[in-house]
Amino acid sequence: MTRRTIAWTCLTALLALTGATHGDARDVVEIRLHGRYFIEPATVRILVAVEPDAENRALRIEADGDQMYRSSELTLTGANDKRLHSIEFRNLPAGSYTLRAEVRSSHDIRGSATHDLIVTGSGGQ
Repeated sequence: MTRRTIAWTCLTALLALTGATHGDARDVVEIRLHGRYFIEPATVRILVAVEPDAENRALRIEADGDQMYRSSELTLTGANDKRLHSIEFRNLPAGSYTLRAEVRSSHDIRGSATHDLIVTGSGGQ
């Protein structure tokens, strides 16, 4: 693996089936990262696990940083959709980032989670 390619970052969003109420956000979505510090230009691969549900319509993944914002939105097809979704953000410059995963239905946000990520410059910070 080269310095330019970053080790796998896993972001796991697990949605619990709780009927009309979804309980505490920590019970609905969970984020796991393999590493927190990366070297610029960072390539961050994110794996998101979403429990298929009839109400799932969209999965939004964001990397919100000091000087850079990236996002991607995937269409979900409800209960028939796959469980694992993969996305890659390339060439992230040095800075602090908040990763977010958000699963939406047609009328509300079903679950979301955040986790911090730091990309360091080649000269260190």
